[in-house]
Amino acid sequence: MVPDVNPQAFVQEKGSPDGAPRAALVAFALFALLGVVFSAVSTYDFVAHLDRQVHAITCSIVPGMGPRDAAGTSGCHAVLMSPYSSVFRSLTWGGIPIALPALGVFAFLFFRGLDLSLRRGIDRGETGFLIVAALLPVATSAIYFWISKVELGTVCTICAGIYGASLGVLVAAIWAHIGVARGAGTISGQWPLYFLEGCALVLVPVMLYMVQKPPYPDALTHKNELRHPEDRYGVMLKNKGTGSVPAIEVLDPLCPACKAFSQRLAASDLGRDLALQTVLFPLDKDCNWMVNESLHPGSCAVSEAVLCAGEKSSIVLEWAFAHQPELLAAGARGQDQVYALLKQEFPALGTCLGLPLVRTRLNRSLRWVVSNSLPVLTPQLFVRNRKIPDEDTDLGLDFVLARTLEGDGSTREEVRR
Repeated sequence: MVPDVNPQAFVQEKGSPDGAPRAALVAFALFALLGVVFSAVSTYDFVAHLDRQVHAITCSIVPGMGPRDAAGTSGCHAVLMSPYSSVFRSLTWGGIPIALPALGVFAFLFFRGLDLSLRRGIDRGETGFLIVAALLPVATSAIYFWISKVELGTVCTICAGIYGASLGVLVAAIWAHIGVARGAGTISGQWPLYFLEGCALVLVPVMLYMVQKPPYPDALTHKNELRHPEDRYGVMLKNKGTGSVPAIEVLDPLCPACKAFSQRLAASDLGRDLALQTVLFPLDKDCNWMVNESLHPGSCAVSEAVLCAGEKSSIVLEWAFAHQPELLAAGARGQDQVYALLKQEFPALGTCLGLPLVRTRLNRSLRWVVSNSLPVLTPQLFVRNRKIPDEDTDLGLDFVLARTLEGDGSTREEVRR
């Protein structure tokens, strides 16, 4: 005699994509698809910059619909040009954009969610795997949100979309798991296969990226050496760097690109090998006869303050970087406004600012730039008297700096010794 079997109870035991579980799995797939879109846009913006040109980038919660940032003032640009937008920067030019493996992870989650939502029977092991898999983008998003707020002081809109998609897939996975937990269920034996599928969807795009990326033209690092690197007039600030490799950076204290460059160099392990000196080059017509319009109004006054600070110049420079918007706004109203802010923050510099002695020293700094025939551009970096290409002071900095530090076949260890 065949025992009676309740078909509904059987479906309950195996789990079902009907009702709440189906809605949860569809939501899971949609959030994963949203992550694919945001990661793809971020990856595209990163790859576009590898032609060593400056491009407008998307910085909107609706990719492609908002205004594109061509001035480099958005949070998206700040994050893109930060040392945290890619990994393995010293091994390959520009590094591997962190958004690229994120794209692979979200693509994997999308296909997993789509597959389960179309099935007639699923078990708790499969939805449990979705929860575990969703923890990866959530953990990564949490780390990068903390970096954005604490280290960079801004949040990228595209990145915020990725953070939201990450949280969405986790919540939807938990929802789906609860929906199939009413029956006894079984633990799926497919986890190892799913794990390998996920690894493949991450590794294959990264490998294709490495294969298709153009090689770096090494000849670029052998051009544009300084004609007169010596500091005859004592204009260089010698309060940076603990290494032994001589290097000179040319900065404007109110230049946003200089601030980002300084942060990238400080975050790089390679920067510790440099004995770094700074030459001030304010792009402000108040003291710089090479510019007709002030690109960074107020930078002449701030440069004076940096020079007046002497051994504590790095403190003033870092303060200026941190208060650039405020100082630029004051500079647009006149140099006196900038002097007032500086004297309020650093009263001891009041007896030095604006005096002929410091203005003469700043003028000599500009003369040093002229004597070396440097372009009217900041930032610039010279290592062992060899210029790092201007286009590689952002995404390509670590890779090109590693090549330059190797010198004529020398290793970094030999440089240190």
